[in-house]
Amino acid sequence: MARIVLVTGAAGGIGRTLVYRFVSSGDIVLALDRVQSGLDHVVTECAGLTGKVYPVVADLIDTKAVFEKIDAAIRTHGTVDILIANAGVASLSTIRKTTIESWHHDVDINLNGTMHSVQGVLEGMMSKKKGNIVVIGSVNALIALGHPAYSAAKAGLISYVKSLATELGPVGIRANIILPGTVRTPIWQEQVNKNPALFDQLIKWYPLGRIVEPNDIAEAAFFLASEAAAAITGAVLPVDCGLSAGNRLMASELTLESF
Repeated sequence: MARIVLVTGAAGGIGRTLVYRFVSSGDIVLALDRVQSGLDHVVTECAGLTGKVYPVVADLIDTKAVFEKIDAAIRTHGTVDILIANAGVASLSTIRKTTIESWHHDVDINLNGTMHSVQGVLEGMMSKKKGNIVVIGSVNALIALGHPAYSAAKAGLISYVKSLATELGPVGIRANIILPGTVRTPIWQEQVNKNPALFDQLIKWYPLGRIVEPNDIAEAAFFLASEAAAAITGAVLPVDCGLSAGNRLMASELTLESF
């Protein structure tokens, strides 16, 4: 039976891949994003696949509007079985550049926006005594890699997910968070235009010798949302090609050995 999946940030690089992965498996995906044109591309990409995708245009910061849009989608398509809370944004890159306005903007979208999406589906999941929440965080939640407001919000999501897992486990709801490292998506294009060798320079920090692809995140989310992960909740899963495992360059200097 097809599952009802809500994916937020569905028009972004990771979001589009998430939608495609679930639709490919026969699921019905409610693809939520702020921009209709981006969602139109997602619908086109998924045409002819086993499942179906339905666009939901909403801004996660606008609580009244987003609850209305999610409620309308649920009334039309059914109670959400799986929430993939993927929407996120990173504004200013350093503490010195960060303003009060940019801080609140990043926290509103990354942390509060995720909570809004969870609240939008929680009543239905609780009534069914079954549900799955997968939050897309960031390795920035663990180590300082710039974008302090974004990073603080993503760190807050780890605590939030653990609270969800602990409190909602008894009613059959699982919650887990994925921490991607650098992911090769269009959002990096401006940086790549400034420095075409950017990704090649970053690779040295990743033990697997590559950066993360959107499909790596989609496969991890698909697994956590599946029955194969039935005993997994409250997990913090880095999908970062080994970045958070350790610093092999520093280790090689300390040990005078090649890694």
